[in-house]
Amino acid sequence: MSELTHIRTSEEATQAQAVLEWRRPLIGGVILAAIVVASYWDFFYRQVQFIINHQADWGHTAVIPAIAAYFVYLQRDKILAKPFRTTWIGLVPVVLGVAMYIAFSLGPLAIRHHNLQAVGVMTTIVGLVLLFCGFRPMIWLWFPLLYLFVFGQTISDRFMNIVTYRLQDIAAIGSYYMFNLMGINIEKSGNILTIIMPDGEERGLNIAEACSGMRMLMAFLALGVAMAYVGLKRFWQQAILVFLAVPTALFVNVLRVVTLGLLTLVDADFAAGDFHTFIGLVWLVPAFLIYLGLMWIVTRVVIEEDDADGSDTSSQAEVSVEDRS
Repeated sequence: MSELTHIRTSEEATQAQAVLEWRRPLIGGVILAAIVVASYWDFFYRQVQFIINHQADWGHTAVIPAIAAYFVYLQRDKILAKPFRTTWIGLVPVVLGVAMYIAFSLGPLAIRHHNLQAVGVMTTIVGLVLLFCGFRPMIWLWFPLLYLFVFGQTISDRFMNIVTYRLQDIAAIGSYYMFNLMGINIEKSGNILTIIMPDGEERGLNIAEACSGMRMLMAFLALGVAMAYVGLKRFWQQAILVFLAVPTALFVNVLRVVTLGLLTLVDADFAAGDFHTFIGLVWLVPAFLIYLGLMWIVTRVVIEEDDADGSDTSSQAEVSVEDRS
């Protein structure tokens, strides 16, 4: 009886220790998050306000922190395999991050920028992780942190304009040729398409109003990286899937512009306003299905040798069993 009680006590102690091992990093993570949010409250407030005011363009950034947290959850066993160790060198990026944030917030107007401030915020986060967790967990935490930094912030127009104009050209050219294939009389002047109605009426479609596709491209890159990280094992498969996010987003954006152009044949007001935003959201569903199909193709381009060997081994085992019988 006493031995049975001892076993139960030992099991309860093991379970309590396991719960404690989970609670410590969880509490530590909550404390770190609270420190960062409190220190950079104005940055996160502006980020949330920008998402609320531009849901159609940057709504996907609201779920990026949850995806990054899921990446950490997938690697929880490896991260918690050994106790965390304080690394005082983490104070260096913490101080550097704070200094960068202050410089990009209070410095000359030319360098006051939301995305540059994000560099200071992320540098501080990396420093805090190093300070409280050590170098070993960073083997698995660097990717979620990088994913959060790249896709978890809105991009200002100052940076967007660097590539937006080229994407507008691609959308205009692709839409022009697609309209021609459909037999619709259309003219192109720069980024403006003019649909000529049967009665001679002209209806313009400005690609700037129809969106260049840059925001959709960022959303698809975030989706592609997440799907590749979770669903694919080989690096070359992951790289191909992420690369395919670019032509997929550009192609779907052309289809969106063409859809808006066809709707202008019914009512010219359909190409602007809330209805324009609605069409963009509708096209995200088939775009996601297209991307899932591409992922399915990538996973079956090459038959893995391990799988082939496994199937041969199992078939040989079945043959041997039959021979014995």
